[in-house]
Amino acid sequence: MSVHMLNKKADSLRSTNVLLTNINASKGMYEIIKTNLGPKGSYKMLVSGAGAIKITKDGNVLLNEMMIQHPTASMLSRICSSIDEMLGDGSSSNLIVATSLIYLSEKYILYEGIHPRIITQGFDSAKTILFDLLETMKIPVNIENYFDKEFLFNVCKTCIRTKLPYTLADKLANELVESIRIIYDPTKQLDLHMIEIMDIKRHMSIDTKLVSGMVLDHGCRHPNMPSKLQNCLILVLNVSLEYEKSEVFSSFVYSNAEDRNKLVQSERKFTDDKVKKIIELKKLMVEKKLKETGKEYSFAVFNQKGIDPISLDLLAKENIMALRRIKRRNLERITLCCGGNPCNNVYDLTEEDVGYAGLVYEININDEKYTFIEEVINPKSCTMFIQAPNDYTIKQIKDAIRDGLRSIKNTIEDKCVISGAGSFEIAAYCKLKEEEKKIKGKQKFSFDIYANSMLNIPKILLENSGLDTHQSLFKVIDKYNANPVEPLGVDLDTGEPIVAHVKGRQPCNCQKKKK
Repeated sequence: MSVHMLNKKADSLRSTNVLLTNINASKGMYEIIKTNLGPKGSYKMLVSGAGAIKITKDGNVLLNEMMIQHPTASMLSRICSSIDEMLGDGSSSNLIVATSLIYLSEKYILYEGIHPRIITQGFDSAKTILFDLLETMKIPVNIENYFDKEFLFNVCKTCIRTKLPYTLADKLANELVESIRIIYDPTKQLDLHMIEIMDIKRHMSIDTKLVSGMVLDHGCRHPNMPSKLQNCLILVLNVSLEYEKSEVFSSFVYSNAEDRNKLVQSERKFTDDKVKKIIELKKLMVEKKLKETGKEYSFAVFNQKGIDPISLDLLAKENIMALRRIKRRNLERITLCCGGNPCNNVYDLTEEDVGYAGLVYEININDEKYTFIEEVINPKSCTMFIQAPNDYTIKQIKDAIRDGLRSIKNTIEDKCVISGAGSFEIAAYCKLKEEEKKIKGKQKFSFDIYANSMLNIPKILLENSGLDTHQSLFKVIDKYNANPVEPLGVDLDTGEPIVAHVKGRQPCNCQKKKK
């Protein structure tokens, strides 16, 4: 009544009706997301208001792109998206468990009269038990002494097979593990930003590849510059090779044409002297390398700032490839790939400032220039070069690459994985059902809800694979109860129980922890 005194148009609902509304919203989210879970989940097409198409089964993409108006459903989607931002994967499974906990509580709260506080207290107790169970199911990984490519390949494959076709997922997983191997340093924290992701709309998605070097999305700005260099010495600069106006107000006064010409020449000389220093270094280094190795060497300059046409012409005459306005982040990546140091002036250049690449070349694709730096020695940065026929496939591959890289990074940081194919969820169900028998009072209901919520994950995986859900689950649960030491999952091809980590199916530990 008091609400209507403040606002006559306001709607007021009893707590039971509000709870029912929230439960229905959770059910709706559950029904939308469950069909895209697992490697055999279905793709969904999202069409924006402008008509742009996006095809995906990545839960994080769906949650971010869908227009969710209900506040409870919106809150759930934001929570699961934030978990995905931290871990790179797990948004669909987390949402399914969360919504299952809500809608399975309906009959106990609304029809059995159990207070929600009792249910949530039981959830906390069940969660503590599952944390302990998770610790016992860890499979340790020792990456520091030996970079196990096959093991990390299985982790990455498990992740991105849920987002891409198997053939493409397996190829990408292999490339992603190799990219991590390139940038991996046991003494430093893994920095995924050292892997550049470049995309181009051409060819087929299977042509996506790893470049053990750099790919730049622009090329030379002079027609006479070389487009392909072998045995290339590389100089990385952050120096302006063009005339710049002063930052403060200034003026130069001349009284005749001769003074004006002198002024123009002195302005030009300031820039030309910098270019001559680069040319001198090039001649010195090429001659020295020729004497040492007997091979002809070439020279390339990558500059963060501008290079004017006259300077480009001077460099072109010396057969030097020069690229201007390189992105700042790419400067660091180039030095990590090729060696050398980024320089802020040209008057103190030394041999240590020069890097090396076996091949530098420029190609034209769809009227755009791309520069490739390849055949580098001991690179610490690389590029994933995405090729696909349309924009939504490119975006799909980008999302999968992001998730795959994060899964490898999480495994290296956690130093352990968990057996996949629903192994943890089945073990959690059996454990909670066992503990439920020991619990006295109304908290038994909480354990039953939590156990069935966890079981929903393998149940949905089987449903999406078109298998007999109940028969497969009974079979794997009975086999696990007979020998609870060995974690068992479900084979989505046959429905039979399998030891998932032996078959190469192992997700990250941290994703299970966040559930």
